[in-house]
Amino acid sequence: MSMTVWSVDEHLQDILGAVRPLEPIELQLHDAQGCVLVEDVVVEIALPPFDNSSMDGYAVRVADVQGADEEFPAVLTVIGDVAAGSGGLSGDRSVGPGEAARIMTGAPLPPGAEAVVPVEWTDGGTGGGPADTMRAHRDAPEGAGGEVRVHRPVEARAHVRARGSDVEPGDLALSAGSVIGPPQIGLLAAIGRSTVTVRPRPRVVVISTGSELVQPGEELTPGQIYDSNSFALTAAARDAGAIAYRVGAVTDDADTLRATIEDQLIRADIVVTTGGVSVGAYDVVKEALSSVGDEGEGEDEGESGSGIDFRTLAMQPGKPQGFGSIGPEHTPLLALPGNPVSSYVSFELFVRPVIRALMGLQEVNRPTVRATLTTEKALTSPSGKRQFLRGTYDAEAGTVTPVGGSGSHLIAALARADALIVIPEDVTSAEPGTDTEVILLH
Repeated sequence: MSMTVWSVDEHLQDILGAVRPLEPIELQLHDAQGCVLVEDVVVEIALPPFDNSSMDGYAVRVADVQGADEEFPAVLTVIGDVAAGSGGLSGDRSVGPGEAARIMTGAPLPPGAEAVVPVEWTDGGTGGGPADTMRAHRDAPEGAGGEVRVHRPVEARAHVRARGSDVEPGDLALSAGSVIGPPQIGLLAAIGRSTVTVRPRPRVVVISTGSELVQPGEELTPGQIYDSNSFALTAAARDAGAIAYRVGAVTDDADTLRATIEDQLIRADIVVTTGGVSVGAYDVVKEALSSVGDEGEGEDEGESGSGIDFRTLAMQPGKPQGFGSIGPEHTPLLALPGNPVSSYVSFELFVRPVIRALMGLQEVNRPTVRATLTTEKALTSPSGKRQFLRGTYDAEAGTVTPVGGSGSHLIAALARADALIVIPEDVTSAEPGTDTEVILLH
């Protein structure tokens, strides 16, 4: 094993240099949420596809209601109803002089009509004062005939949504590289697209290791702890945009772990293990990965036959890290430390960028900001190591405050943090008021 100490940036660069975005596939709209578009989507129909009413009211000719007021209303003959979803007036009638058609929101503007008068500006066909609502056709079918009194004039095209006022045929609806969220899915559906070509969400298999681990809900016996890492990292993978599969704790046995990993490769674009990577006598991940996926390949891909390189990083927490590829598809594998905080910080720094890179996103890292360190006493940091401390960031004040201590097992503090405070390698003491780099975790 190499004794070289890697910097955080070198390790991340090495990882990102080895992964390629996933091959595009065509997906149904509801399956494409969160994915990155790989094609420009051009509009083929106008939106809206026809002139339609933006109000419930009456479709009229402008000249017929000119000068109308409550004292001297314009009295028009109602020639029928135009409902949303209908083709227009029955018998392909058009609105002639002195006529009006009752029209619903979203219904097509009938021929001859130039504008829509909202129902509130009329008597609603009742012969009384101003109406405050339009009565449903089923309740008042007679409203589709008879007369309506209009109390206010309208200008041409008033309360009409013009055909193509949203998008026209040939317009660019979405460009390649767009992330498909709810509004994008709405637009695609509105222009008639049922499928779209995207890079799929990566499938991440998370495997925790350790004979001491018990699943939540089970009884703890002496020497055992609950398996939190597999839950936290599976949730983090989903949060990053992946489809994540959690494999509960695998016991400290190299053969069992090797078999588990090989079984999981069928559904993995990335494998993430947690635990068993440092220098203890039972660091099973190292032992297991020295031969996983080797069989029949007849090639030696590095220090450990599978191409997994175990490294020492100049960082705290998270010093021991493993990275490489396994199996016939050369699936990327990241082996993270077992301490809960170490594993989560390692995920944020290394696994999340891999997930984002596989998705084809340009920006793979969490956003960073500069903030003023708010703390009662100076923070100490080991020389030569980049330290990541949990913190809470106040965007309004531009400050960041440490949460909890620096121990890599302090998971309660992690649950209260929304940022990581970065103390550079060459800083051993960060004084209160220091301008510091902050990684935002939301």
